[in-house]
Amino acid sequence: MYYQPWLYPYPYQQNINFANAPMYNTYIRQPYYWNINDGARIKVKDHGRAPFVVNINEASKRNNTYRTALWTGNHLQVTLMSLNVGEDIGLEIHPHIDQFLRIEQGQGVVQMGKRKDHLNFVQNVYDDFAIMIPASTWHNVTNTGNTPLKLYSIYAPPQHPSGTVHLTKAEALAAE
Repeated sequence: MYYQPWLYPYPYQQNINFANAPMYNTYIRQPYYWNINDGARIKVKDHGRAPFVVNINEASKRNNTYRTALWTGNHLQVTLMSLNVGEDIGLEIHPHIDQFLRIEQGQGVVQMGKRKDHLNFVQNVYDDFAIMIPASTWHNVTNTGNTPLKLYSIYAPPQHPSGTVHLTKAEALAAE
């Protein structure tokens, strides 16, 4: 038997235009731009300045590079990051850039402050935590868990050149 929604008019339906609205079968998986659930390899590249949709949770968890620019637009940038056990992003400040970080896997500690030598904000972070970093704030995130810390970062405006891929922290420091 086939499921046919709205085959008969619903008695309490207010707007008849909804009777023939398209229904999406949730049992058939809709296509993704990145087909990561089938074990396919993720093509690491910057998809910026074009419309782009991705399962950011899966993309973050699959990323094994220290930093990869996933999308770079004119006013916003999304990067994926993976910090090894005990590794940190490194104490940094962005004078004219607000930053958003989201932890997708692992645990760590975030430190922030107005002065480099006085990071008075300290918070443990875990899966699904979001971190908002105002411009001109010193900050660092350190992996304190026993698995890689997977996260993504949103910069407004963009911080790194379009197409940036840093396999390791040492490579990122050398590029700066």
